[in-house]
Parts: sequence; structure tokens; C-alpha cells
Amino acid sequence: MERPELLKRPLYGKLEQIFDLPPELLATLTPKDGSTTAQPLPTEVQASSTRSTPQNEGTKGIIGSSACGLCGLTFKDPQEQREHARSDHHNYNLKLKLRGHAPIDEKEFEKIIGDLDVSLSGSDSATEEDEEVDGPSTSKDARLAALLRKQAKITDGTDNAVPIINKKIGSPLMWFTTPRLSTNISLGIYKSIFSKTEQDHEASILETLRNKQLAPTPRGSQKGPLLPKAPHIFLCMIGGGHFAAMVVSLRPKLEMKGSGIEEREATVLAHKTFHRYTTRRKQGGAQSANDSAKGAAHSAGSSLRRYNEVALENEVRQQLGEWKELIDSSELLFVRATGSTNRRTLYGPYEGQVLKSNDERLRGFPFSTRRATQKELMRAFVELMRVKVSQIDEAALRAAAEAESQRVSQPPKAAKSSASPTPKLSKEDEEASLHTTQLQALIRRSKAPAIIAYMAKNNIPSTFAFFPSDAKANHHAPTPLHLAASINSPAVIIALLAKSNVDPTLLNHEGKTPFELAGDRATRDAFRVARSELGEDKWDWIAARIPVGLTRTEAEKRDKRDRAEADKAEAIRRKTELERIRQEEAQAKPQKKMTGRTVGTLEKTASEKREEEARGMTPEMRMRLERERRARAAEERMRRMQGGTGR
Repeated sequence: MERPELLKRPLYGKLEQIFDLPPELLATLTPKDGSTTAQPLPTEVQASSTRSTPQNEGTKGIIGSSACGLCGLTFKDPQEQREHARSDHHNYNLKLKLRGHAPIDEKEFEKIIGDLDVSLSGSDSATEEDEEVDGPSTSKDARLAALLRKQAKITDGTDNAVPIINKKIGSPLMWFTTPRLSTNISLGIYKSIFSKTEQDHEASILETLRNKQLAPTPRGSQKGPLLPKAPHIFLCMIGGGHFAAMVVSLRPKLEMKGSGIEEREATVLAHKTFHRYTTRRKQGGAQSANDSAKGAAHSAGSSLRRYNEVALENEVRQQLGEWKELIDSSELLFVRATGSTNRRTLYGPYEGQVLKSNDERLRGFPFSTRRATQKELMRAFVELMRVKVSQIDEAALRAAAEAESQRVSQPPKAAKSSASPTPKLSKEDEEASLHTTQLQALIRRSKAPAIIAYMAKNNIPSTFAFFPSDAKANHHAPTPLHLAASINSPAVIIALLAKSNVDPTLLNHEGKTPFELAGDRATRDAFRVARSELGEDKWDWIAARIPVGLTRTEAEKRDKRDRAEADKAEAIRRKTELERIRQEEAQAKPQKKMTGRTVGTLEKTASEKREEEARGMTPEMRMRLERERRARAAEERMRRMQGGTGR
């Protein structure tokens, strides 16, 4: 599509940068309907989160076996930590986190539950003694639901407070419109470039975006090493033994290109890449993870991968330590760490830890990424900072949405609602279905005597048709004679016509008789032999479209004559092929020049000559050739004996 002039300013070879938008565009931006609606928090939660801020800030960095990162508490021993994990306070904070709200401290928790008579339950790992203390008649789900129901009742109608709203996980983009562009053009910005606090106050997101605008660094004003004075972000990817990290300034710099056009380029403050062989090829997963699952391997490759894992971990942590100042001053941290081994490499815990898993600045990449390289990090940065342009026909989308909502709201069709189970077959239909299964199996195996015996034993009529008649499998061959003709079984055809008196005039759903389904002459001759043996008065042979009758003797003679002609043609073909092979071998044999003394040509042995003559022949032809050779040898011996006697 054609880009508006307002969006044609170059940046990294792409479109507009989020923090360097034209003032005329920024001043007219408005949130698109339904994309950035304000969702205020309940009064109680707002007050609790405000009062608990100092405590959370003081315990934000606490991580370890004797601390709860969710509630911001530390414990003297593991037993006290386990009791806290089963407590009402911890479980309520978990529910708040699932609803997208900040956790609360113990004082606020006691204030919220107030005079609630029902106690909250422990965790799934609570013992039987704990359940007896809490009360045997109240389960965890019932007690937790009681508090949530009471809170919902307080915030739903009687109070004027705003109810708790669960934020749905939707598109990672925020969409905006502007009157300076066409009505079907929308501009998108990734939500992850804003902090959690800024995302919670979506009503003022435009004001936040305007305050974050940065003018580009003028061309030639930056001399010497770059200093991290401008706002910057940290990007990191690790996986499969590859590590890449980069610190990029949000303020672009102006550069003059060869074409004389001034373009904006990214300002990279620091970058580094590592690679170590830690993953077995075509297997995936770290060596340590494989050792934990299947036991330690003792190969040279596994030892090398273990060593490289430790070396990569040390190199990465050392590099993060060198960049600690840059990372601590970064506005956002975009990290992709696949697997527990890679996450442990970054988040530790270890001495001098730089990255923390509970850091509010931490983000994942809201799009698919490839192998960790410097080029991929730059691509990810450009994608994050780029304004997305979408051109969609809103009227068509609304019409489609309305049609879909109407379709969903409509009651189900009467045919579906009144659909009844398959009616039960009658006794006659069950017998017909059984006969169909048995006869089709016997006909396909060409068991003519068994077919005759089965039809006589069960008194199957000559006009019997397979059941059900409307089945797809019975459309082409609805009767036993049709099926026998379609699979070219002459013996079954003669048996059905001569012994079972099957009607040959019946038509299938295509209007064809059994004779018209025959695929070779032997099958067609079987119908003609049956006509000759049964007589002209047995059936209406003209309606059955069967030609004049043929005696069995004539049919056998024709069959023998056809076989003889086929054998003769095959013999001629083989003889011709053998002659051709001999000529090709004679022409392909190289004429090697002999140097030095001339040696006589080695003649082939008798066995080699016989093998060459028999090449390409069937076993029968070889036996015939061998008999002829022996007969000629015997004649030669007799001639020699007679010649010796005559002397």
C-alpha cells in the first residue's frame, strides 16, 4: 500500500521511531476504540498498594531460600517459610497477582477480611493436623471463595467503589488513530516499551508518550566514546550456547549517507556476543539437563559440553558485571532465556548478581526471535521502536463481527436439535447386512464353492442386492455378480450363474449390467460360456448385453492359443533384447593397446560362455537351452562313435 507522506521519514531503513515522532502527528494521536480503555483499580487495593510501597521497595531485591518475593517477607528458618506459604495472606496475594494487581502487606490483609467469620485455607501441601486446626468442615476452595465473594459483594453495588477488572491477555500492541491520516489507517505501539506503572494508567498513556520524545543527536556533535547520559535499554538473548547482549540508546543519531540524505541510526552503547558448544547437535537441551534426566554420560563430547557450560556461565556473568552500571541505569530490560540452565546463568542466585528475576523493568520480546546474534538484537530493537502501520477496512470488520455475533446468538438449527440417534435395524435388515459382509469377503477371495454353499444354506434369492443399497461402496457393484465381474473372477462368475442362478440382467446405479464391468477377455468369456451352457431360454441375454454363447472347449482353445502367442511374443522379445545386449557389450569393450611382448587373447571358458548365453533368460528358457545343448553333445558323441566304427 502507498505510505502517507507523514510516515516516510527514514529511520534505520524503517518507519517512524516511537520516541522521535513528528510533532504534528503526536499532537493529533487518539487511542483507538477498545484498544486502550482505562481500567481503574478498586479503592481498597489502591490504598493498600500505596501504603505498602515502602515495604515492597525495601524487600524488592530479596531472593533466596528464606524469603517470599511475592509478599516481601524474610524468615528465620525454612519451617517458618513453609507455614507462610500455607497462610491466608500468601494465598490471597497469589489471587491478586492472577488478577493483575499488586500484593498487599499483612496489616492491609487483616483490614480487608475484617469480621469475616470464615477462615482461609492452607495450600495443597497442608497436613491433616493443619486441617483440623482450621476446621474439618471447610475446604481450601470454599474458604478462599468466601473472601472473594464478600469482596465482590462490597464492590459491586452497595458501595460506589469500582469492581475488580481482570485484564485480558490480548494483542501486545496499543493502537491509535489520527485525523491527519486516512480513517482506515491505524498506528500501533508495543505495550512492553512502557513500564508497569505507565501501563496501569492507560488513560494517560498519550501524555506519557509525549513526555518520552527525544530529539536525535546532531550530526558531528558526538566525539569520542559514547556516554550513557540519554535513556537506554538493555537487550539480551541466550540459548543453545549462543549469548548476545546489547545496550542501545533511545536517542537516535543523525548520519549523512552517500546519497546526501540525512538518516537516523541507532546509538549502540555496548555490545557483546559469546558462543560455546553446549548442546548436542540434533538433540537439543543442555548437557546438564540431559544428565539430570538420564544420568551423567561419560563420552568425550559430554565432558566438553559440561566444561563449555561452566565457561559460558562464567563469561556471561563476568560480562554482566562489567556492564552493571549500564544495566542498572537502563529503563527497560528485554531478555530471552530459554531453559532452566540459561535462566540460572542470568538470574543466579550468585555473588555479585546483576539481573534479578523480580525486576519490574524485565520484559520478554513480544514477537518471535531467532538465534542470539548481534544482528538479531538490532533487528529486535528496531522492531520494538518502530511504529506499526495497519490499513484495515473497519466497516467490513464491523459487518463481519456483527454477522458472527448474530450467528452465535441464534438458536441451533432444528435439524441439529431434533437429530435423533440412528434407528435400530429390523431383523431383515440385520440379516441382509450379515449376508453382505460374508458374500463380499468370499467373492474377493474367489472362494466359489464356499459362495455356492453359503447362498444355498441361507436361501439367498437370485436377485439379492448388497445392504445398504445407498452405501458408497455398493454404488458400483450392488450385487454379487457385479462384484465378481469388477474384480475379474471367471470361476466365481460361472459358479454364480450356473449353480446359484444369479440374475445377470440386474443393473447397478450407473445403469450397467455385470458383463459390462468385466475387465479382461477371460472374464467376458465366462459370461459367454454360461450362456452356452444354460441355454438361450434361461435369461434375457440380450438385456444382459452378453454376446453369443461360447462353448467351454472353444474358450479353452482360445485361452491356450492366446497363451501360446503371448509366450512366443515374449520369447522373440527376449531374444531381441539378448542380441541387443551382446552388441552393446561388444561395442563397449575397450581396445586396449598392448606394450612390450604381445600376449595371446585369453579365451572364455565353457562355463563363462554358457553364462553369457543364458543372460537375460527365464529359468524355463535356461532349462530348455541346457537340454538342447546336451542333446547336441550326445549327437556329436554318437557321430564320433559311428565314424570310429566305420574305420
